[in-house]
Amino acid sequence: MTFTSNQIRAASWGLIAVVVWLLLTLLAPVLMPFVLAGVLAYALQPLVERLHARRIPRWLGAGLAIAMLMLVMLAVVLLIVPVITKQVPLLREQVPVLLENINVWLVPLLGRFGIELQVDVSLVREWMQKLVSGHESQLIDGLLSSLRIGGSALAAVFGNLILAPIVAYYLLLDWNGLVARSKLLIPLRWLPATQRFLDETDAVLGQYLRGQLLVMGVLAVFYTVALALVGLKLALPIGVFTGLAVFIPYLGFGVGLVMALLAAVLQFQALLGVALVGAVYVVGQVVESMYITPRLLGERIGLHPIAVIFALMAFGQLFGFVGILVALPASAVLLVALRRAKDTYLSSRLYREASTAAPAPAAVTPPAQPGDPV
Repeated sequence: MTFTSNQIRAASWGLIAVVVWLLLTLLAPVLMPFVLAGVLAYALQPLVERLHARRIPRWLGAGLAIAMLMLVMLAVVLLIVPVITKQVPLLREQVPVLLENINVWLVPLLGRFGIELQVDVSLVREWMQKLVSGHESQLIDGLLSSLRIGGSALAAVFGNLILAPIVAYYLLLDWNGLVARSKLLIPLRWLPATQRFLDETDAVLGQYLRGQLLVMGVLAVFYTVALALVGLKLALPIGVFTGLAVFIPYLGFGVGLVMALLAAVLQFQALLGVALVGAVYVVGQVVESMYITPRLLGERIGLHPIAVIFALMAFGQLFGFVGILVALPASAVLLVALRRAKDTYLSSRLYREASTAAPAPAAVTPPAQPGDPV
């Protein structure tokens, strides 16, 4: 049995794809910091180019860009850590008081309907006492044990936090050279089409990054102002953190919601204040999901609002939490590929050429003759 050249070529490409997929699967933990570094370098490259255009050496511009990114991350950490460290110890005293107030309001109300229900405040106080304090040694032992068991995960975390910025710095130093050398590997007959595809993808991803920054800014202002209007004292740090953390879908919102509810419990000690803070986050999530992200982000990358929602759900279902993170940028790249595939199809012979088959002759009815039956 002989194979044609097209069959051999297709089998070769299929074998290469399988080998590459196996290598990526086996080396995924090792490649993660390098992939993250490539994403950081791509996002910071325009800033480095602008600094270089102002006669700032590339090594200094790359260092400044990495330093600015690290400062932003540090600012986010400094926003959340003081809030948690101040609130968690107070839960032991404030939560039982809130539950007593709920009992005063809830027990008579349920008594009208013949329901006897009451929160055991003493049990909750004892549980909070055990949770917050008194078991520091057990917590430390458990932490050390988990660190020993999950050493590879801990190494991966430190690799992402330490190795990724270092690799990103060296990528920024030689970004133009890397791009030029990569283009040399592309067959010459494919180079013009590949270059157009890369240019269009770069434009779409740039729009995505700018749109994401705009969404983060709008939500930071919204949550800060809304929480301040309901009277929350920690509205500024919690609102800014929630807005900046929105680039991690669902997780950033969830952490901000928990922080805000804890602050409301400790400050208001009443169900109404906690409900108002919860309502702020419900409204913010609905507006962000149904309007802000589809309008400010989806339109910038050319995705319909329904497509944005579908992309988040589909990538989350297929790839989990990582899929949610990469859903919109990956959809933007896929959109560029689909546009080019559509243009290729519309200009192909399959679509443009008319049918060459001769039309069948129409049946001719002979004229009626005298004496024919009607």
